[in-house]
Amino acid sequence: MTPSLSPEEALRYHRQMILPQIGDEGQKILQRSRVFLAGLGGLGSISAYYLAAAGIGQLRAVDRDRVDLGNLNRQLLHFTEDIGKEKTESAKTKLENLNPHCRVEAVCETIHGHNGDTLVGDAHLIVDGTDNLKTRKILNRVSIKKGIPFIFGGVDGLTGMTTTFIPGKTPCFECLFPEGTLDKGPPGVLGPLPGMIGALQALSAINFLLGIKSGLLAGRMLYIDGATMNFRTIQMGKNDRCRVCGADY
Repeated sequence: MTPSLSPEEALRYHRQMILPQIGDEGQKILQRSRVFLAGLGGLGSISAYYLAAAGIGQLRAVDRDRVDLGNLNRQLLHFTEDIGKEKTESAKTKLENLNPHCRVEAVCETIHGHNGDTLVGDAHLIVDGTDNLKTRKILNRVSIKKGIPFIFGGVDGLTGMTTTFIPGKTPCFECLFPEGTLDKGPPGVLGPLPGMIGALQALSAINFLLGIKSGLLAGRMLYIDGATMNFRTIQMGKNDRCRVCGADY
């Protein structure tokens, strides 16, 4: 049985609950939702804030790093006073202060092939806030194994991109970035761009949880060019020879 919203929660979420796509029942869906967030940097800072603020019931966030001065131009979940702290510690404090109704589980650990499945656990979806292909490919495999969406976000210089990979319905991450694709290393980054992508990832997650299919970038990649302020989407085709989701594997 889904618990009812308290008067304080009803007031907290009132401005979104008056939307016909959400209402009381939609808010209860968010209340019992479980989201896995990989990374608490430029992307994860913003998506975590918005997911917690929206009333996601349980947010499990994993990051292995500590806050560094060079993070603070874009990683708005962390403050100057947090330098040297584990990002998970810094994030948990901020998110629980923002919304005590969101149960935040912050895990300081490296995601690898042996623990990815366990870390994701029983989450309803995966939000990508990582910055390397290796970890994303691990999360992609977990997504396919569990049959849950993988909401990808990435930033390269002044270009940002995001899509939602849905197992069995869309291409997967490996279809777009097959074996042999190389990481470029840390790109230059201006804070508002990962902020925009992180916010869109949070919106995609909420749309999926609420069943708003028109609000999913399923089979489409959204590109944002921060230098020209052009936004465009391109259709993505499934790779039938993909080593992860292809018919031959």
